[in-house]
Amino acid sequence: MEEEKKESGFVVKDKRIFDESGKERPQKEMQSSTAGEKTKVRESSTNEPKQEYDYQQVNFTNFVLSLSTSAFFHFGDFPDPEGGKTEKNLPAAKQTIDILDMINEKTKGNLDENEGKLIQGVLYELKMRYVKEKA
Repeated sequence: MEEEKKESGFVVKDKRIFDESGKERPQKEMQSSTAGEKTKVRESSTNEPKQEYDYQQVNFTNFVLSLSTSAFFHFGDFPDPEGGKTEKNLPAAKQTIDILDMINEKTKGNLDENEGKLIQGVLYELKMRYVKEKA
């Protein structure tokens, strides 16, 4: 699954570090995406060779989406990467929603139209989900 082109024009690129057999893929230069520039980070330990990882540059949109993903994880929508089990943690989900709400209040008047709509939409969806899960 190196690269597939779908009829709708989307391109799916496999950016995993390991292939299906668990062996490390050769490092390739990853292209920047339209959502932002990638930042190269070099991680290493004393026993392992240095490896480069590409991370999306942090901007407001990515930050809000990251927090919302964290809340959905705490709602039990995604399995734990370590154990593979899904667990609900409603207090952690509420804390993440409260953090997003605080960011929304503190950034009023400083966001562009798209950023404002994004955080409002994310907060609405998460709050409705929290009410549903709490019932």
